[in-house]
Amino acid sequence: MVTVKHEKSSQQFVAVVEGKTAYLDYDILNNGALLDYHHTFVPPELRGRNIAQDIVKFALEYAKQNHLHIKPSCPYVERYIEKHREYQSLIADEA
Repeated sequence: MVTVKHEKSSQQFVAVVEGKTAYLDYDILNNGALLDYHHTFVPPELRGRNIAQDIVKFALEYAKQNHLHIKPSCPYVERYIEKHREYQSLIADEA
């Protein structure tokens, strides 16, 4: 598992591995009550190492711990939630 950090100022969850940055971008909606997880990126040379999975899990746990809802606009986030149904309740009704 990689170390993931929440960078609020850039609205990203970030992991730096071997000097390369992987991240999940989000937008804040509904006065901060909803996070739109819209783009996950892992550099090509780091793919296949479960880095995106670690970032998405961290981001979902962040939402859960802070009583926030999410909009899984990113297809990777959507697929992750389909496989990990325990996060289904985080999806906003209007998502």
